[in-house]
Formats: sequence, structure tokens, C-alpha cells
Amino acid sequence: MQSAKKISVEVKRTVGLDYLESLPDGCGAGGKKHPLVIFLHGAGERGCDLEKVKVHGIPKLIEEKSALLSGYEFVGVSPQCPEDMWWPLMGDEMDALIRYCIDELPVDTGRIYMTGLSMGGFGTWHFARRRPHLLAAIAPICGGTKADGELSAIKHIPAWVFHGAKDDVVALAESACAVAKLNELGANVKFTVYPEANHDSWTETYNNPAFYEWMFAQHNELFEF
Repeated sequence: MQSAKKISVEVKRTVGLDYLESLPDGCGAGGKKHPLVIFLHGAGERGCDLEKVKVHGIPKLIEEKSALLSGYEFVGVSPQCPEDMWWPLMGDEMDALIRYCIDELPVDTGRIYMTGLSMGGFGTWHFARRRPHLLAAIAPICGGTKADGELSAIKHIPAWVFHGAKDDVVALAESACAVAKLNELGANVKFTVYPEANHDSWTETYNNPAFYEWMFAQHNELFEF
């Protein structure tokens, strides 16, 4: 005879994640808090060489000391996803990294932003749903999400979504369907489609001064980790 049993055991594990960190000049002086910008790279930048993370997006602009970012003081964090892994599977690692930033760096918890491209776009959607009161704004680029039923949890988060109309790697519908659902929910969402862009819809996005003006203007009054 078989009898029904149940076990309840707390399991702890050690997680690790390599990342690039950029701090503004005079970081934390006088108790000042700064926005935190989390950038998630695409699948091609996975591995254990952080130089690859500087190839695109915000870490590239930070490395180049781009004038686009010169007017903003922020903590920049760009983690690297291990080879053969996928951002949506890195929840515990990302939680640990963000918790570290909040606890150890002068981060304004009302101004935490996340953006990412391709695989990082999927990751941005995923982490917003995982921690729906953490982020002040999200900007997923050429990504997508299948979790339509869970989008109601993030309808309060300002979002600016980007995609190329001719993308043959991640279909435009991946972003369009998520945006349509958010619009049905009355969310604060913007959608930019580049008519002639293929998969690289990130270069034009990250080179647009209006993107940073919008992002840094967003504030989260509901912060909860």
C-alpha cells in the first residue's frame, strides 16, 4: 500500500554572476542616491569574458564616455549571462545582484530601470513580472514575452518597447502582442517600430537622447523587492 507524504525542506544555494559596474563621479558623496540602470545583453554576448558585454548598448556608451550619458549621474550594472543559459532562467542570480546593489551602493530605490536587447529584451519582460514593484521603468528591445496572463502585474510600470519591422530573428509580433495586451489593460506603454530595421533595433534606440530623457524621468512610488 502506498501512503501520501509531504516533505518541506529549506534549500539554500550559492549563486554568482559576473558583471560590469559603473559609478558616477563622487558616488555617494553627502549621502546622495543615484538611479540604477540594469542592462541585459543578447545571446551573442554570453560567456565569461566581460569585454563582450561592452559591444552593444549602455555599457558600450559608458566605455566610450558618450556625450549621450554625460548629463546623467547613475549607477550602471551590466551582468553577463553564462554560456548556454538564458536570462529568464537566472532569477536567483539577478535577485542577488540587485539586492547587493541596493544594500551596498548608493541606489535610489525609486529610480531603478531595466533595459535589454534580444535575449535581454526577453529577460527585461521576465524580471519585471518577477519583481513587479521593483522597477521604475522598462525598455525591452527586440524581445518578447509569452506570459500574457501575467502582464496585468506590470501594467503600472512605464514601458517603452522597441522592435524592427523586418526582424528575422525575433518576430515583430513578439513585442506587438505584449504591447497590445498592455494597452488593453490601460498600461503606460510606448511602442516604437523601426520600419527598415532588422534585428538591430538597439543601435538607434540607445543613440536616441529622447530615450534617456524618458527613462530618467520615471519614478517608482511602489518600490518593493
